[in-house]
Amino acid sequence: MNKLVLALITMITTYAYGDNAQLLHDEARNRSIPIEITPPTHTTDCNAKKPCPVAFISAGYGVSHQDYQFLSTTLAQQGYLSVAIRHELKEDPPLSVSGNLYETRQENWQRGAKTLQFVRNTLKLTYPNYDFNNLLLFGHSNGGDISSLLINQGAPYVSGLVTLDHRRVPLPRNPSVSVLSIRGSDFPADKGVLYTEKESQTYPVCVIKVPQSKHNDMTDEGPAWLKQSMTTLVKGYLHGHACHTLNNTLKK
Repeated sequence: MNKLVLALITMITTYAYGDNAQLLHDEARNRSIPIEITPPTHTTDCNAKKPCPVAFISAGYGVSHQDYQFLSTTLAQQGYLSVAIRHELKEDPPLSVSGNLYETRQENWQRGAKTLQFVRNTLKLTYPNYDFNNLLLFGHSNGGDISSLLINQGAPYVSGLVTLDHRRVPLPRNPSVSVLSIRGSDFPADKGVLYTEKESQTYPVCVIKVPQSKHNDMTDEGPAWLKQSMTTLVKGYLHGHACHTLNNTLKK
């Protein structure tokens, strides 16, 4: 499919679903992908010579991709184009809840990684004023597993990752990818997902547990204090604050 056809598809779906909501179609997999795009607050700052940054938001399983407006708003205020992506469709098999979950959920995660790749390759053609070669991935729960898997597969165009209490796929051990993992207080991560003390000192990573926070509350439906805590941590991460500085923000 050539660039003109892709551009026409994007224009048609934008007209049909509104300025922010779009529907992309992956011909190779015969798969429609709902997304919601939130532009940065000051779009005039973005141009081909100095493109603005881009972040992809992957929802938790069973959560709408549109239920992370607190993140989209924060990213827009920080100059990012954010793209919230729906990974699960009605015809997809349910997420496995039995057996070795790292093995039985691979179908879901691999499918999600392909979706992230497709969305990136498609939007890169129609949004030339944005930097799709240094993507920042966000993922809550299963969305964090998908995002981590893509990076672990060697995606060279991802430079950062923020997970909200994902639990199954190991975080990247990659000196080129900065990581912030915000942890809930009610469920542990699987063995090997988080970092050893040595790894925390070796890679550009930060893992922070938010006291009294719950895994399922890390969406727009969660309490205001938790959304504010996560927003503060994300802003600090985007500004390059050290992990001990981010930790101290929760103690104030």
